[in-house]
Amino acid sequence: MLNMADGLLRLGALAEDPVVRTLATAFADAGFDLAVVGGPVRDALLGRETHDLDFTTNASPDEILKIVKPIATAHWDIGRAFGTIGARVQGEQVEITTYRADSYDGVTRKPTVEFGDSIEGDLVRRDFTVNAMALQVPSVKLVDPTGGVEDLLGGVLRTPADPHVSFGDDPLRMLRAARFSAQLGFRVDDDTFDAIAQLRKTIEIVSPERIQSELVRLMQTDDPVRGIRVLVETDLIDEFLPEVSALRLEVDEHHHHKDVYEHSLTVLAQAIELEHSRHPGAAPDVPLRIAALLHDIGKPRTRKLEDGGVVTFHHHDIVGSRMARKRLQALRFDTETTDAVATLIELHLRFFGYAEGAWTDAAVRRYVRDAGERLERLHILTRADVTTRNRRKAGRLASAYDDIESRIAALREQEELDSIRPELDGNRIQKVLGIKPGREVGEAYRFLLDLRLDEGVLGPEVAEQRLREWWAARS
Repeated sequence: MLNMADGLLRLGALAEDPVVRTLATAFADAGFDLAVVGGPVRDALLGRETHDLDFTTNASPDEILKIVKPIATAHWDIGRAFGTIGARVQGEQVEITTYRADSYDGVTRKPTVEFGDSIEGDLVRRDFTVNAMALQVPSVKLVDPTGGVEDLLGGVLRTPADPHVSFGDDPLRMLRAARFSAQLGFRVDDDTFDAIAQLRKTIEIVSPERIQSELVRLMQTDDPVRGIRVLVETDLIDEFLPEVSALRLEVDEHHHHKDVYEHSLTVLAQAIELEHSRHPGAAPDVPLRIAALLHDIGKPRTRKLEDGGVVTFHHHDIVGSRMARKRLQALRFDTETTDAVATLIELHLRFFGYAEGAWTDAAVRRYVRDAGERLERLHILTRADVTTRNRRKAGRLASAYDDIESRIAALREQEELDSIRPELDGNRIQKVLGIKPGREVGEAYRFLLDLRLDEGVLGPEVAEQRLREWWAARS
């Protein structure tokens, strides 16, 4: 709950920040206004940590440059056409923007840049009231023309202007509503929510890269589930990630108490809890979180009604992996993230065979080999995938996974599992078999790798003998 007295004290502390004070003095001495704007003001009132400092001023870009040059160790004007000058002041990166009064054409997200003449006009054009507040410095005066403080007190996200106009100007703001809902734990105002549902198709003018960026920022929050619900309940997610809302139609054969959509949200929440407990203080693992959300998206496509009314989803792991890869590529995710998510989804069911009967050392080795550098993520995803209310079953699965992690640790110590490879390299294979480089060397290599995985370390002499026997049997 926001305590205004404490919030005002924090605003005073923000004004006394060395970077803020240095800039405020410089602009005041030059005869211009300056205000901290947006997120830093909101976060100060809420008692949240502020990472970036954004400022607005009535000075022009040329005048901003003239003021900051003497006090900055670096400066850049890549955003100069939009009125923004960047600088590094006392080790902190800041952005200072001339008051804006932009207009949009409703066809693209590119505004017609117009500089404004008042801070109130600048604030009214922003995305949400809680981001449309400014702290004038050095006078330490809060400027809140759209009721941002009231909405902070109420925990509500609302656009400063009519939401149809705001989202019509910039449809990306609809995605930002979901992200801020998750980030701040706020409810989306009813009119704002309805406008998202009505205007959801306008998101098509936003580039895949920008959608991806907002999706990543949503997944980095402590409670992305809240934001995902906003996206699903407004149907906005159908415009760029329809596989998620499709899960609402399916019932999971393993978890009869909830549909696959609710199960997936629970898995995501549990994966985040495991992230925090296993790796305290680590940065949010976005590929893991996306995999947790999407791990069952193959189920609608593989759903089959068997005799006796039993619903099955055979091979949904393989199908879901392919679907996820295709969707992430369409959203322009990088190759590393796409590969990680696809691999985790493909492997997320592998463990349940272990729970039904103890694996051999060979099976454990293959599990480690197939997961590769994503093994820890697979540990978390697999543990998070247990959402049953049956405590006995949940306990049995947890014990089984404790066991497999212990087995992996023991084998890793004995056999250097992280670098499993055949005991003979390609050159030695060619020499032993008397063959030249080509397809047959690759086949021999794979035979030796399977041998290594199945039987562990045999030694070079035994490996050579087994290779000769294999080669003779092929003739």
